[in-house]
Amino acid sequence: MENKLFVGGLPFAVTDAELQATFAEVGEVVSATIITDKETGRSRGFGFVVMATKEGMEAAIARFNGSDMNGRTITVSEARPQADRPARNF
Repeated sequence: MENKLFVGGLPFAVTDAELQATFAEVGEVVSATIITDKETGRSRGFGFVVMATKEGMEAAIARFNGSDMNGRTITVSEARPQADRPARNF
């Protein structure tokens, strides 16, 4: 798996660009994405950051896990593969 991080507890006002700039403090960021609600477009309070190297990923976990971002404590951990979900019929 790539050097992908799960970032939880994000303030709802944080943007992809702000997330990328924050994590760039510890290493090269390949991408940073805030997950949004499909219907409202509002942040769901978590996102994913892909670091260029494993060392960068480990540095980001050490630096940011449990840290404060705009008044909220964020959780940073290595992302796990998404579990298979049953198809939804509408």
